[in-house]
Amino acid sequence: MGKITIAIDGYSSTGKSTIAKRLAASLQYIYVDTGAMYRAVTLYALNQGLITEAGEVKQADLIAQLSEVKLKFVPNRETGRSDMFLNNVNVEQEIRKMRVSGFVSQIAAIKEVREKLVKMQQEMGKDKGVVMDGRDIGTVVFPNAELKLFMTASPETRATRRYKELLVKGEEVTYAEVLKNVEDRDRIDSTRSISPLTKAKDAIEFDNSDMGLEEQFDRIYSYAQRVIAKQE
Repeated sequence: MGKITIAIDGYSSTGKSTIAKRLAASLQYIYVDTGAMYRAVTLYALNQGLITEAGEVKQADLIAQLSEVKLKFVPNRETGRSDMFLNNVNVEQEIRKMRVSGFVSQIAAIKEVREKLVKMQQEMGKDKGVVMDGRDIGTVVFPNAELKLFMTASPETRATRRYKELLVKGEEVTYAEVLKNVEDRDRIDSTRSISPLTKAKDAIEFDNSDMGLEEQFDRIYSYAQRVIAKQE
């Protein structure tokens, strides 16, 4: 069976990673969570004091230290998935917190950060048989991907999903804070000068505002099967 590259882009909290992980597992493909990579760099910046109390990123200092940022995905036997390691430390839980979410779009807008991570992503997916999700996978990382999806949902729907997830994890946040974070990330991601979040011309737009997980997966899996069949 022919292997393809599947690029899933879209707004935050649209369930890209959830669908991508399940799709990769079903197809026996490699899954790459590019968002985790940008979150890890953001965590590095926070831990190194490269983001001020006023919320300003010390870009020059971060760029100078990028060679010190070592990222890798390590399989987790308990979950059956891969965890993000930053400089040999498992940061999978830490990078999902609001502390990181509040700055990840700013870090992802830095040209040198994107260049470093895009090269890593392209190397990970060079042999195809990969499902990768993020903001610029179908437009920049793999513009020739055989299947491209662009996932969206209303800001309110996405904020509600994210809010519930954070409460389950024990974070003390308000819905208003989460909604503002979602809207701020949408604005920054869509208007940045480097690789802005935008739908590739040949991507399938997928609004899941009113869809359950099973319906989403069934539809997307059928898309993938049709494209794979054409490669045989």
